[in-house]
Amino acid sequence: MSPAELIAIGAPVISIAGFALWFRGRRSREERRAIQEFRTQRERLEAKFFDLAAASGKPRGLRWVNCDWGRDVTFARDARTSLLTAFVAVEIQFEAVEGGDMEDVDAVGTIRDASAVFHYQAGQWGTGGKALFNMNPQEALKRLTDQFEPIESQPAGGDNLS
Repeated sequence: MSPAELIAIGAPVISIAGFALWFRGRRSREERRAIQEFRTQRERLEAKFFDLAAASGKPRGLRWVNCDWGRDVTFARDARTSLLTAFVAVEIQFEAVEGGDMEDVDAVGTIRDASAVFHYQAGQWGTGGKALFNMNPQEALKRLTDQFEPIESQPAGGDNLS
């Protein structure tokens, strides 16, 4: 091969490889920044989650009483949209709505384990008040393995990132 042919073939390959490395580094920086922001905003995000979930009317016939937040957080990236997602361990307590269908059900007072869902979009963490019941954050990620890719890095602070 002539030097011109090597350059013609090599230049695009090197350019593509360089772009891939740049993109990977950019994505990693975004993940680190987002995780740090989650830590600093966590209390506000938890309060927002509770307000939205309590106002949703779900589960029907139950009123949200309390959320006891666990330390366990699992971060992942949505495979379709690339949005960063945080699954946070939470124990949720309900009470029956007076006059509702659940008023005579003994299990209403049972504390429910769940994973609260948060998303990072356009540089901001937010929540829709969605809870994945009967699963901790690791179980949520395992069950949703087709939808989410775990974030493999482990930053300081002890959050579980996979």
